[in-house]
Amino acid sequence: MKTTLHNIYTLLILLLCTGTAFAQTSSAVSGKLVDDKGVPISYASVSLLNAADSAVVKGTLTTDAGIYKFDAVKPGSYIIKANSVGYTNAASAVVTMSGDKGSFTVPAISMKAASKTLNTVTITSSKPLIERKIDRTVINVENSLLAAGNNALEILERAPGVTVDNNDNISLKGKQGVMVMINDKLTYLSATQLATLLRSTDGNTVQSIEIITNPSAKYDAAGNSGIINIKLKKNKQAGTNGSLAVSVGKARKWRDNLSLSLNHKEGDVNLFGTFSHGDNPRYRDMSINRTIKNGTNNIYFDQMTRMPSKNSYNSFKIGADWDITPNNTLGLVVSGYTGPGVDDNFTRTNIGSQPGLIDSFLISTSIINSNGKNLAVNFNDRLKLDTVGQTLSFDLDYSRFRNNNDAEILTNYFLSSGGVQHAPLWLRNQTPAIIDVYSAKADYAKPLNKTMKFETGAKFSSVKTDNDLRAQISNGGPFVNDTARSNRFVYTEKIAAAYTNFNKQYTSGSIQLGLRAEYTQSNGNLLGSTSVNRSYLNLFPSLFFNKTLSPKNDLSFSYSRRIDRPNYQDLNPFVYYLDPYTYSAGNAFLKPQYTHNLELAYSYNKTVNITLGYSHTTDASLEIIITQGNKTFQTIANVKTQKGYSVDIFSPYSVFKWWTGNVNFNGFYAGFKSADLYGGAIDNGRKAFVFKTTQNLLFGSYKAEIMAEYRSSLTYGIYEIRRQYGVSAAVGRAFFDKKINIKVGLDDVFNTRRNDISSNELANNFVILQKRDTRYFKFNVTYNFGNAKIKQRERRTGAEEEKSRAGGGN
Repeated sequence: MKTTLHNIYTLLILLLCTGTAFAQTSSAVSGKLVDDKGVPISYASVSLLNAADSAVVKGTLTTDAGIYKFDAVKPGSYIIKANSVGYTNAASAVVTMSGDKGSFTVPAISMKAASKTLNTVTITSSKPLIERKIDRTVINVENSLLAAGNNALEILERAPGVTVDNNDNISLKGKQGVMVMINDKLTYLSATQLATLLRSTDGNTVQSIEIITNPSAKYDAAGNSGIINIKLKKNKQAGTNGSLAVSVGKARKWRDNLSLSLNHKEGDVNLFGTFSHGDNPRYRDMSINRTIKNGTNNIYFDQMTRMPSKNSYNSFKIGADWDITPNNTLGLVVSGYTGPGVDDNFTRTNIGSQPGLIDSFLISTSIINSNGKNLAVNFNDRLKLDTVGQTLSFDLDYSRFRNNNDAEILTNYFLSSGGVQHAPLWLRNQTPAIIDVYSAKADYAKPLNKTMKFETGAKFSSVKTDNDLRAQISNGGPFVNDTARSNRFVYTEKIAAAYTNFNKQYTSGSIQLGLRAEYTQSNGNLLGSTSVNRSYLNLFPSLFFNKTLSPKNDLSFSYSRRIDRPNYQDLNPFVYYLDPYTYSAGNAFLKPQYTHNLELAYSYNKTVNITLGYSHTTDASLEIIITQGNKTFQTIANVKTQKGYSVDIFSPYSVFKWWTGNVNFNGFYAGFKSADLYGGAIDNGRKAFVFKTTQNLLFGSYKAEIMAEYRSSLTYGIYEIRRQYGVSAAVGRAFFDKKINIKVGLDDVFNTRRNDISSNELANNFVILQKRDTRYFKFNVTYNFGNAKIKQRERRTGAEEEKSRAGGGN
């Protein structure tokens, strides 16, 4: 097996770095350290001594499996000596290496616990809630009180520069098109599907959120405004241990969340798993006021909607890591979720020829039953090829997303007097959708010398989506199939990519050059109607430069070219009716958008961080609403250009020893321009800003956090988005040697968060006012159990190693 693996790795290295290979040419000595109970001793210091004079020949540390290894050992006689804190020193018998022996395994060396009792020293440290690193901003959710009782989407809304709109679209520094990754892996989901996944991810399972505004060539080129990487917790302890978190809370209705995490580490194998369950009923009240021109007259629509929903989720992750050799770790992770939900909506629409005058009205009730399911499998392998940093890693991934939605919409028509105007309209929709994702990637890194590093890699992904809309209609009689509304849309996409990076370190700075190539083939097929095929090759260069001007002044510059391919559902050209006057439609001819991103960043004393950004996007994708007659429909279109400017200021500070905090100011401008857009034109934009601050207070054994946010009004495409603001707070305390943590929090303390928009572009004239049940009281208890004393190294998959080489490791 070792020979086979060796040949495979050698072949792949040849392919990745055009000629680099490795071979074992010298003898090797390896062995294992255990305590008097046979438990491996990790991170012990091991020395190879010359038996004749006890001179040190080589030194190393044991792995978390207690294994050590010395390569390239010359023929001779040696002694293995080991020492570790808390144990008496130990040594092996004399080991004799002859010239014809390729390797030698030393019998296990047993170390006894030291009899001397050391004074107990308690070291308390915690990462700040928000850290600013050279290429990313990291939100350390793991120790945040505000994470208690929240899901991943709610936590993401608190991140600096991040906003989530009413349709679950995520924006970063005023720009949409953010790619979201979980544990360094793309999700390949639409905004709605991604929101479902993030809502099913309990906040207690999240370790950190990384915001990477200008990714390097190692990352997929998708995402014009950057990447948000959600890191889930990984266990770092030996033995058997875990945690149980229970949260209950009250908005309009009671909510509950539960998560269980278990880990067992023994020998060369680490087993781990998590399970989460939640019940989260939610409410939204919405009113829409539309004015539609009808010749020389106007028609006024006044719509009021109550939108309660019941949503539950169950999610899990199980996995194993196996150290097959001291330098080779295999990993397998299986994860999934189910997210059933029910939306029970009630809408009354008043229609009149004058404001406030009701000529007729509609009452629509709808019940939508949905159930999203996901299953994902990851196999990873990481190989250390030598002791100077040469590594090779692999990742194989498969994911299946299944979403089933069954909807019934009943609309009754009335005269202003309350009499029946005509027969009701009853619509039924069944919309099963399946997404299959396959991907494989390999990454190779080799230090060329002490200051230069070469990296390269390749990736292939294949995605297939199958959306099947089955519709029925009734006008007072029995239901019949509605062939005009039924459709099946199948989309396939294959992307082959390769990248290379060169990094050079200087005395006072560094420079990195990268180039990524991606070849895309796609086909969108509305069965029996429209089929669109595309194939294109793109190059995506990147440049990163940083310079230390003085001990307190640092400057950096970055540039990258990015791409955003259309969402799968946005390509479906079929018309989907919400009511007789409102519908949505995709665009099969939607093109990818391309963006040039530049950033200039300055840091003073590692605390005051200022970033200036500029982006230019061609064929920008934009959500628009078109009014035709007395009907309104929503779609996605390409506009000629989008220009963005931004300034971001972030700084942590300390008022007193017990009071610390940070502030984040993000000012930006997003301007869209297109001369011909569905018969109209847009050329607009507005300066806007988002201000966030977090205060951390320590009162004895109690810790408190307060977060406040203010978003100014802004213009985005055809929409005018009104200001938003809110305050959240939490307090917590640990008990029983930190085994039990209790947290109490209140989101949106003053119940001020709203999502209100309006538009007067492209012949539109509407105002939408929306209020969710954002004020939410929650109580969270976390219990940590098992062995929490022996720290182990954090196991990293190949994709995580890629991330750490980018300079963002924690």
